Amino acid sequence: VQLQASGGGLVRPGGSLNLSCGVSGRTSTNYVMGWFRQTPGKEREFVAGISWREGSKSYADSVKGRFAISRDYLKDTVSLQMNSLKPEDTAVYYCASREGRLLRSGVREYIWWGQGTLVTVSS
Repeated sequence: VQLQASGGGLVRPGGSLNLSCGVSGRTSTNYVMGWFRQTPGKEREFVAGISWREGSKSYADSVKGRFAISRDYLKDTVSLQMNSLKPEDTAVYYCASREGRLLRSGVREYIWWGQGTLVTVSS
């Protein structure tokens, strides 16, 4: 399984950004896709997750109401729409995948990881 994240960049506070994660090598639809983020000196943290088959979603409290995760069957991609961005959202964002349909937030629950994409929120 290969994951390819893209879409990071520099955005002003209050602005929006859309991250995308391409998924390849999958032979099953029974899996979960997640977005995580990490800043220097801190542990990687869960941001949002979606079950590919059922479409169930989960969000960290810090992003609820501002971020939205979605999936595109035809393109085999998972997106993270980020609105009302704050400076504290600045981080390297990673997409990840795990088998099954249960939405989990633990880093160790996820087996496959894409490379990170940097999001900087600054004026």
